[in-house]
Amino acid sequence: MLVLAQISDLHLDGTARATERAERVMHHLRALPGPLDALMVTGDIADHGAEAEYKEAARLLFTDAPWPVLTCPGNHDVRGPYRTALLGEDSPSEAPVNRTHRVGGTEILMLDSSLPGSDEGLLDEETYAWTENRLAALGGTTPVLLSFHHHPVPMHHPRLDTWQLRQPGPLADLVERHPEIVGLIIGHAHTPAATTFAGRPLIVGPGVVSTLRLPWEGEGLVDLDAPVGLAFHVLDDERRLMTHFRVV
Repeated sequence: MLVLAQISDLHLDGTARATERAERVMHHLRALPGPLDALMVTGDIADHGAEAEYKEAARLLFTDAPWPVLTCPGNHDVRGPYRTALLGEDSPSEAPVNRTHRVGGTEILMLDSSLPGSDEGLLDEETYAWTENRLAALGGTTPVLLSFHHHPVPMHHPRLDTWQLRQPGPLADLVERHPEIVGLIIGHAHTPAATTFAGRPLIVGPGVVSTLRLPWEGEGLVDLDAPVGLAFHVLDDERRLMTHFRVV
């Protein structure tokens, strides 16, 4: 059995408020009496993509972490500083930041759906080629989770749905051709949600910095007073994905 924690949309911006909320959820995770296999952080880690924001994120997320920390960029992230200040890479390359992690017996592909200069998302040809090559190398026998930032299906919010993943058709085709993909885990929406995509579970993690107000919940895009949200994903031995949402 695999147990993963997920946080998303920290939007660290140097303010005390954003820092406190990120510290709150990390303290909660570190204080859990039972073990986690990994922590997933699904984008919008920084609010402006500044080097200082990523240095703070690295301190909060990675320092003395008792589990692997897996990250992917969001629309507020900037690839160059993300690579150098958060991941510690030497090169500030603007190529997509795609990474693979083996956690237990599961392969977790953290994909870059950011589209520089846009709040919309896109999995580009380079990312699809990278993903196909990685899946081919696994041979179809290893369970795989795909994780990225943007939602590939409507969230039923008129403003949020202008910022979703462009051209989700190739992603649906990839998922349908690979039964070893057991689920997709994303962020971006600042609201916990669950649906399906191409016949697999699609889980949307809540936001750390704020919570989206849905159209029937009142005016204003986000609720800044809502508690910090997080998710726990459990993948059992039958490759069944179960998610539990919590607030702190």
